[in-house]
Amino acid sequence: MALFVGLMSGTSLDGVDAALIDIDDTSRPRLVDALCLALPADLRASLLTLTQADRVDFATLGATESAFCDAQAEAVSRLLARQNLHPDEIVAIGSHGQTIEHAPDAASPFTYQLDNPSRLAELTGYQVVADFRRRDMAAGGQAAPLAPIFHQALFTDAERTRLVLNLGGIANLTRLAPSSRHAPVIGFDTGPANLLIDAWHARHRQAPIDENGRWAASGQVDETLLARLLDDAFFRRPPPKSTGREAFHLGWVERHLSGEEASANVQATLAEMTAVSVARAALPFVEADRTDLIVCGGGARNRHLMARLAHHLPAVALLRCEDFGWSADWLEAGAFGWLAWRRLRGLPGNLPEVTGARGPRVLGGIYAP
Repeated sequence: MALFVGLMSGTSLDGVDAALIDIDDTSRPRLVDALCLALPADLRASLLTLTQADRVDFATLGATESAFCDAQAEAVSRLLARQNLHPDEIVAIGSHGQTIEHAPDAASPFTYQLDNPSRLAELTGYQVVADFRRRDMAAGGQAAPLAPIFHQALFTDAERTRLVLNLGGIANLTRLAPSSRHAPVIGFDTGPANLLIDAWHARHRQAPIDENGRWAASGQVDETLLARLLDDAFFRRPPPKSTGREAFHLGWVERHLSGEEASANVQATLAEMTAVSVARAALPFVEADRTDLIVCGGGARNRHLMARLAHHLPAVALLRCEDFGWSADWLEAGAFGWLAWRRLRGLPGNLPEVTGARGPRVLGGIYAP
């Protein structure tokens, strides 16, 4: 038994997810326990500002990074205290950090995750593996998504095609062909998911989440607005591709509004945009009666969004992460614990066919306690 902690804070900025996983060489990684530590309001506000800022000062950047690292350490402490684990029982922490800017298609590509693994190692006393994305980008890749290699380890079936859909702030899709075909994994971001749904809800309903999509379900889809949103060039680009808040944010939504739309109808349209963009991305991989869709991430809890996905993808069988011993909420955090395990064993953490990198690369740096 080898225990690792994976840490993830995604584009939704709702909290630090910490997943305790058990890994060995003979079976699939097993989820032991997990929790989400909500980000303090001032820290969340600072992170949100940084993701949208054209310029930042170093003092703000440093203070925000330290506060974020403190939240990560608190999440680890609470998780391990709950399990009553001795420090020697944890091999390492895999820390993703908080993405502030992701620009894989810039003239000089870069991706920046706010993190301080040295501070995290100091605060927790554990070995930390971090900075997973930039090695892939250095090899010409998008540096995202990285979870498909973990999906491959968990969900590949001998005979059925498996589509793994992560509905976080951004939606990303993984295609796992039956293992009997020896086909490459395909994975890419499909566009915005909870990021815009949550932001529009927060602005108009003064609550961070549209629980079960009730507000979206109360509105009517504006087909004209939907067509304008889906006309964005990102949706037409072939993979490999990835995106984030720098491309999709409330300002992007506002540029497509006439000003006459009812706010509930915009919410319904944003949910429909996610469902349609995912379905369009998935349909080329769907084989009738032979395809499963496994949905993870916070959007898996949105009943309205799930219903719209089922409507647009009637030929797929919807499966739950829980059917495989995982919760939909902790798959991303678990992936970075597993990637830390691969780093310590000197194993590649990327899939070149997914990211576009020139080849397999060992991802992440190691920070001693």
